[in-house]
Amino acid sequence: MTDDPEEDMLSWDESVFRNEHVFEIDYVPETFLHRESQMESLKYALKPAVRGSRPLNVMAQGPPGTGKTTAIHILFDELRAQTDIQAVRVNCQVNSTRYAVFSRLFEGVFDYEPPSSGISFKKLFSQVTDRLVEEDEVLVVALDDVNYLFYESEASDTLYSLLRAHEEQGGARIGVIVISSDLDLEIIEALDSRVQSVFRPEDVYFPKYDQPEIAEILGERVKRGFHEGVIDAPVLDRVAAFTAEQGGDLRVGIDLLRRAGLNAEMRASRAVEGQDVEKAYEKSKYFHLSRRLGELSDPEAALLEVIAEHEGQQAGEVYEAFHDRTDLGYTRYSEIINKLDQLGIIEARYTDVEGRGRSRELSLNYDAEAVLDRL
Repeated sequence: MTDDPEEDMLSWDESVFRNEHVFEIDYVPETFLHRESQMESLKYALKPAVRGSRPLNVMAQGPPGTGKTTAIHILFDELRAQTDIQAVRVNCQVNSTRYAVFSRLFEGVFDYEPPSSGISFKKLFSQVTDRLVEEDEVLVVALDDVNYLFYESEASDTLYSLLRAHEEQGGARIGVIVISSDLDLEIIEALDSRVQSVFRPEDVYFPKYDQPEIAEILGERVKRGFHEGVIDAPVLDRVAAFTAEQGGDLRVGIDLLRRAGLNAEMRASRAVEGQDVEKAYEKSKYFHLSRRLGELSDPEAALLEVIAEHEGQQAGEVYEAFHDRTDLGYTRYSEIINKLDQLGIIEARYTDVEGRGRSRELSLNYDAEAVLDRL
């Protein structure tokens, strides 16, 4: 810093960012810190595929923002570059049915999308497995956020089709990596017995990062994403502390860095200061909420809006308002309640109501105004 305040000011065509893409969610870091043992475990499970055999299946679990998806991106990039293995990651938040999962596998194997209509699951399945046998290829499938398949009661059918593919098409070799951030979900216990009998995965756990690890990882992003001197150590430590408060989810810290940088630019400042971080945190602390709301269907968003507007009321009263708004029945209403509860957006607890027996009491896990603003 200089004594001349104008020299500390950005001109209209300058930026504090060296590479703003570094702070986007889909950015894969060049340096992947503090996940050496997890990467070794994943490579161990997939090593048979390199030799042309079916790989070991894997269950990767850990809190949100602990590097699970990044590990798969890095591992799959290495596999594609060095082997003939087909490696396909499926985002189950978006593709939450068996048919949607196999559509993405078809796209990964054939390099073009399947027909949007007129093709049965059986046909889709056979085309994928036939291709693997014809080309003598091994397919590794990563079901990222597999918990969404469970929320839609699609997990058992999807995994059964993948794990039993070699019985339907002799010679088909498929390995499965399931990835979940829902630590309350007991994956094996939640599967049908027919799937449990064949799904014996290797366990790979991704623990929360501690604050020094968070600071080191975010420091790498700062070096690559900001110009030198934009963020000093005390400011970076503040970002790491806020990130630790949000469960150690690195995505919160990365979002916070980007927003703080934009706040500094709004002030035409060449440096990010504490005030920029404090202001950014008011939005970044709702990072999880914003992402989850963006993934909801229209009926799910409508019900959440009704709950926010009728917080503290019994489930029956909420249903009446929901039905008036959507014309959907009680069965669908109950299914959506269960999903919102599993996602951690609401809490649905059974309580005794005088003269009416047991009823579910619905409450938000976030500030109602924050939910309504983001809806």
